[in-house]
Amino acid sequence: MWWLIIAGVLAVALLVVVVHDLVQRKHAILRNFPLIGHLRFTIEAFGPELRQYIVTSNDDERPFNRNQRQWVYATAHRSNTYFGFGTDVNFDAVAGHVLVKQSSFPLNNPSPGATVRLPCAKVLGAARGRAAAVRPASVVNISGMSFGALSGPAIEGLNRGAALAGCWHNTGEGSVSPGHQHGGQLVFQVGTSYFGCRDRAGRFDLAQLVELTHANPITAIEIKLSQGAKPGLGGLLPAAKVTPAIAAIRGIEAGVDCASPAAHSEFSDVSGLLDFVERIADATGLPVGIKSAVGETHLFSELAQRMQGLHRGVDFITIDGGEGGTGAGPLVFTDHVALPFRVGFARVYAIFAEAGLADDIVFIGSGKLGLPDTALMAFAMGCDMVSVGREAMLSLGCVQAQRCHTGRCPTGVATQSAWLARGLDPAEKSVRVASYIEGLHAELGALSRACGVPHPALVSLDHLELYDGGPTARPATDAFGYQPGWGLPGAANTRALTDLLASRDLTFGSPIPTRCRSGRG
Repeated sequence: MWWLIIAGVLAVALLVVVVHDLVQRKHAILRNFPLIGHLRFTIEAFGPELRQYIVTSNDDERPFNRNQRQWVYATAHRSNTYFGFGTDVNFDAVAGHVLVKQSSFPLNNPSPGATVRLPCAKVLGAARGRAAAVRPASVVNISGMSFGALSGPAIEGLNRGAALAGCWHNTGEGSVSPGHQHGGQLVFQVGTSYFGCRDRAGRFDLAQLVELTHANPITAIEIKLSQGAKPGLGGLLPAAKVTPAIAAIRGIEAGVDCASPAAHSEFSDVSGLLDFVERIADATGLPVGIKSAVGETHLFSELAQRMQGLHRGVDFITIDGGEGGTGAGPLVFTDHVALPFRVGFARVYAIFAEAGLADDIVFIGSGKLGLPDTALMAFAMGCDMVSVGREAMLSLGCVQAQRCHTGRCPTGVATQSAWLARGLDPAEKSVRVASYIEGLHAELGALSRACGVPHPALVSLDHLELYDGGPTARPATDAFGYQPGWGLPGAANTRALTDLLASRDLTFGSPIPTRCRSGRG
């Protein structure tokens, strides 16, 4: 009978574990998959050994390799972000590997435990005299991901995290949802379907947009022309994700694929786009910009030509690299359409720099720029801010299952399943999002000071080289064809930024609670 006693004890123990997993709030995997979810953490713990002998190396997985994901997880949990025994990067096999040329006389780092805010080097909307021109308090902000693509708890977790970190949260083209109303400042994205600012026939309604900006903490408006993962195709929210709540917010039919058209109906050329920008800016007083992936560059050449004199113009340009992510898209578009960020941004920046307009526009980069090395490269190329999407999802607990398009995301991030979404606790996860953003600020600050400057906007391509293997590396200025001074803010903006850094206590907006230290996703 002894074996019955042992079996009974094991059954009780397993039941206790199941109950614990269902009621705890730290790990969505365990809430959604009690007991068996522990296998994920067990396998993760032995991951280095398994990959070394059986599967893959730390740098093989895509779109984010194991080292990159582990850095995000550790930063979000405020655990140890150091890696032992030196680098495991195979330099000879990595094309375009970023190398930072540290200064012989670096700047000292802040005292241990101090958190430093990195404000934008430019005042958004100042060049065109917008009534609500503002200097963004954070150079790292959350990219456009709609309620629909992400679950309600995920949106709420991101928004609460943005509020804690003092950064901006882009709504995505799916309009403002209840999850966006938890303290985070918003960038409202206007997509081709005009969700949140359309009439019953689906046409753009300026009055609705103005009303929306008055009712919500919207600081800027972004007109989405295209995104990196599926440019020229429009958006798609699969039917499995179109719940009654999402349908009500967007003004569409529930349970049916929601396909946004590829092009806007309000304009069909650059002049019409600028008229649209100025209509919105005049009515709202807010800075207005555009988001686009880069294919042919005629749009940007004509935009720079028509912006001469500043009578009409955009306040910011978000360039989304072709490596950017999406919840659902055809493989050929995600793999082969639109230029990668470095190639596309360099071409666009050069157009505006040659026209003498680079200092009048806030440049924002997106597309796998939520890691310290890629973000630093973006700033050196001329970005004033970066927007993070999938990296922010990782900080929420995403495990890169790549089931975003199925509605069955196991961590409750990219799903509309009530059962799976309940596993994600917004209050708990918001701390991780804020900690990740704070950690990215810290590493960008440390890299900048290693280069001898106090802010990543003051890092130039002269501080970087690209290594393709072999005995030599290429100066980054040569690789992108930049002229002297390109990529840096102008003299007036540089003076204002350095004065700001020297005179203000640039700490994060709200104290971030000291929780979530387990170091697991």
